Amino acid sequence: MLEGNSVNLRVMEKDDLPLFGEWVNDPAFFGKYNCLMQFSKSDAEKILENPYEMTYFVIEKKDGSKIGLIFHFYVLHPVGRQIEIGYALIPSERGKGYGTEAIRIIVDYLFLSRGTQRIQACTDTRNLASQKALKKAGFKKEGVTRKNFFTRGKWTDDCLYGLLREEWNEPKILTGIL
Repeated sequence: MLEGNSVNLRVMEKDDLPLFGEWVNDPAFFGKYNCLMQFSKSDAEKILENPYEMTYFVIEKKDGSKIGLIFHFYVLHPVGRQIEIGYALIPSERGKGYGTEAIRIIVDYLFLSRGTQRIQACTDTRNLASQKALKKAGFKKEGVTRKNFFTRGKWTDDCLYGLLREEWNEPKILTGIL
């Protein structure tokens, strides 16, 4: 478990699959700026069978309540060592700083455990809350990718944010985990 000040991150386990299915099948979970997804139980189980493609963590408050997901995957190819992150919180827990803290925790973890030079994230140009969380976690806006995502019936533009290892320098939250 990766421990923060207000939230912890825990690798998603098989016991989490019913909640994962509930969340990803609910259009409100990923919010109005992300694509609609529907996962069957067998689709969700396949995610756990191949952790090298995408690794999911459950975001938990200190009282143990599960409030969201954060995940990472290699961009293009694992040899390139470029990692992208994504995240979502249940609507009632947004705007409270939990997302920013989860981003900081996963960044510390990835820079401490992977040989990556950069971590990136994409967010819809209209998703100001996500952009604010990324900036607070140290990411810099690198540009806009035009018509990058097909979301809710139309092509949308995304902001690309990146954080380089030399900009990170040292853990902001995690200490002594390795």
